[in-house]
Amino acid sequence: MASARPRAAWMTGILASAAAATLLTGAPAHAVTGDPVADGEYAFTAKLDIDGRRACSAALVQQEWLITAASCFADDPAKGFKVAPGAPKWKTTATIGRTDLGREDGGAVVDVVELVPREDRDLVMARLAQPVTNVKPVNAFGYQLPLPHETLRAAGYGRTKDEWVPDRLHAAEFKAGSTTATTLNIEGVSPDAAVCQGDTGGPLFTYNQDYAQLFGIHSTSGQAGCFGTDESEKRRTASETRVDDIAGWIQAVASRNVLSRVNWKNAVHVVPGHFDSLDGERSDLFVVWADGSASVFASSGKQDPKYPFLHEYKIADAGSYWKDAEAVTSTEANPSGYDGLTVRWKSGKLSTYQQLSTRGVEYEKTLAYSNSWKNARSIAAGRHTDKHRRNDLVVLWADGSTSMYSDTDAFGVSRETQLTRADKTRVDAQITSGQFTGKGLDDLIVRTKNGKTDLFPSLGTTGFRDGIALRPEGSAWKYAQPLVAGSFGGGKQEDLLARWADGNLSYYADVDASGTHQEIQLVG
Repeated sequence: MASARPRAAWMTGILASAAAATLLTGAPAHAVTGDPVADGEYAFTAKLDIDGRRACSAALVQQEWLITAASCFADDPAKGFKVAPGAPKWKTTATIGRTDLGREDGGAVVDVVELVPREDRDLVMARLAQPVTNVKPVNAFGYQLPLPHETLRAAGYGRTKDEWVPDRLHAAEFKAGSTTATTLNIEGVSPDAAVCQGDTGGPLFTYNQDYAQLFGIHSTSGQAGCFGTDESEKRRTASETRVDDIAGWIQAVASRNVLSRVNWKNAVHVVPGHFDSLDGERSDLFVVWADGSASVFASSGKQDPKYPFLHEYKIADAGSYWKDAEAVTSTEANPSGYDGLTVRWKSGKLSTYQQLSTRGVEYEKTLAYSNSWKNARSIAAGRHTDKHRRNDLVVLWADGSTSMYSDTDAFGVSRETQLTRADKTRVDAQITSGQFTGKGLDDLIVRTKNGKTDLFPSLGTTGFRDGIALRPEGSAWKYAQPLVAGSFGGGKQEDLLARWADGNLSYYADVDASGTHQEIQLVG
């Protein structure tokens, strides 16, 4: 399994091995005995080749980041796990997503270019030279310790009972035991389960219906039953580095460059929402790019407000049908509580997709298909007639007039209420709906092309009333393309996210009846 070792025993192995350069090479987690992992299973597990002198295991926690044991990179692991931040001392190559190392299809082989160590425990974050987009990272981190005797899985590319350098990932089940402030002890469920050399840094996790939750990283073990271990060694326990109490730190490191590695000048539609299969209580972000591709940025949860997104999932390639999307909003189109999308297409078709996830959009329902809908310039779904369901659709038309369609989930676009008449000052304006004033129903924000921006509290079918000026005519908000409501900082009220014309990205936290407050810069 993943490289665990008692410090002294590990060093003894190095000194005694004629193949010291590949000492820690190994395979997966059912290290001693047990069935090898099936093709494609636990694909988030990685093998590290550290300049041919050591091999460890690791776990992919974000497309650009691995988590592993700091001791893998230490000058002398027997004397501690301290390692300097920055580029690794030795060339390190990670093989990710290949259950069978003998195969070259699938997964990725990428160099490690940066280390970010955690000072208080045997753990380091390792940044990859480029994102790995064809392997799904671990889904979540345990935010509390596993229960005593709870069954967990351990995986790695370390030695097995009869193989020095396996070429396949292995895994085994272990029971949770005693803990310290930074470690968790585990013991194999079967009498031959063990964590061996080469498994160090590999993941300890729960796994249910393709959902992996990370609880620890392999650090040390007794290694009884591992190939090359003295038969007098009887310890089959292992010590894991805990991650449950530092999940926020891990996510902060892993999410720091998720947004900056893309060119936001190319973002055509930016749509916040709480989408299915994504983690976190804050808003996720759906983006359609100028080339017709589409991405979902998954929320990082209740963490640093400067880093609200943890993963980017590409759900459509360049040239896809998303190039024909003219207006997009998130909407609560199913009883699950998750959001889907409502889209006005270039053809005049208006569609609702009940679900958006990392797999893409699903369950399309056509609401309308006519030339008149080609005049819908901006759309925003909100809770405007029922505070419990965000499925009322506000439409800004080409002549500057606005309409509301109530409960589109049940009635489509058959229940129309005209809110305002034609208004040339609102031609080509943008609208967004959100909870800002806390009055029950959602508010509507209207930003005109000259930068004038107003908030209309608790918008209902009676129309625009009691407008609150957020920005005057001629303000810098004329460069916000678009300006959309979502929950990014975890505050009581919703925020306003702006994609600026120069490619910068920022949001205003906790917008309310008194106006905007702190601007948090995300890109630029």
